[in-house]
Amino acid sequence: MNYLRKIEFHTEGEGAVLYVTDGVETADALRKEGQAVLIYLHPGNSGQDFSQYLFAVEDPENLEPEYVERVYRRLKGLPWHIMDTARCGIRETTPEDVEDFFKIYSDPVITRYMEGLYPDKEQEKLYVKEYIDKIYTYYGYGVWTVTERQSGEIIGRVGFSNREGFEDPELGFIIGVPWQRKGYALEVCQGALWYGWTALEFCRVRALVEPENTPSLKLCEKLGFRYEKNLTLKEGEYCQFILQK
Repeated sequence: MNYLRKIEFHTEGEGAVLYVTDGVETADALRKEGQAVLIYLHPGNSGQDFSQYLFAVEDPENLEPEYVERVYRRLKGLPWHIMDTARCGIRETTPEDVEDFFKIYSDPVITRYMEGLYPDKEQEKLYVKEYIDKIYTYYGYGVWTVTERQSGEIIGRVGFSNREGFEDPELGFIIGVPWQRKGYALEVCQGALWYGWTALEFCRVRALVEPENTPSLKLCEKLGFRYEKNLTLKEGEYCQFILQK
């Protein structure tokens, strides 16, 4: 057992290195140096403890470039780029986004039909860090940050969540008041759904909308969702919509 591969590539225009090894001692030494390490698993090293490592592969010679970059970015605490739409970028959320979220959520229109943020910014940043570790890392998706490509400004959020007691992923979105009525919600939701069908291999997606939330009801219709039934949850009354691939 003496496999060590150094993969050099570029991410966001900068040089990056991901090491692949099958030895725990080598992996530990590289990680202490601050390197990103991917484990190569095979029968010969089945007795070694790699429980502290997030990612492992069985075929280290045929790694897709996108996979290499995403492993590196996760290990380095860098957000994954999810996709671009015509006017927006969709990427994973970072703790640094919280400052902009507080500006967006400060308008009472935003929290009329959705849960707000923690009252303290540091609490919210801690929540985001835990979300990255427990949701993004486990599922490979979640609710993401939306930016306006031309200005680079954070304008909202879009993505999928997994509500307890339901099998299908749930589409959710928020667009800040200054950017509403410009078609951004439709654009990023269409993009997120396309990503859900193609990259995440979803077959069905659900949306829950409060009966009084007319803009979101109309958006579900534009997206092709089919009204299924009304639901009463502990949070309140909802209209459930279903969209199938």
